[in-house]
Amino acid sequence: MTVYVINNMTIHDRQEYGRYLLAFMPILQAYGGKVLAAEDEPIPTEGNWPFDRTVVLAFPSAEHCNDWLHSPAYQRIVVHRWAAALSNVLVLEGMQQACEPQRPRLAETPRLLR
Repeated sequence: MTVYVINNMTIHDRQEYGRYLLAFMPILQAYGGKVLAAEDEPIPTEGNWPFDRTVVLAFPSAEHCNDWLHSPAYQRIVVHRWAAALSNVLVLEGMQQACEPQRPRLAETPRLLR
């Protein structure tokens, strides 16, 4: 099942972050990963957004993602991101099928007052 990595970050050293980016794509692709979205200073449609960069990645499986995260190649470059930014990273499992709204069963439907 596809897994998604979401990284919301605040970058305080663009030069150091650039070192991370230089080596990032070949390592990501070697593990079947793809960048689905990446944006500097995204504008929130609701609420507050304290981050100045958001990145969304996809991997074919949790195993691919874990192999990438713990690979020697990624571990060599992630130190640059750690030094350059404060990150909040999530890994989410994809859904097997599209969501359909749940309809309440008759017994769960509140009675209407007449």
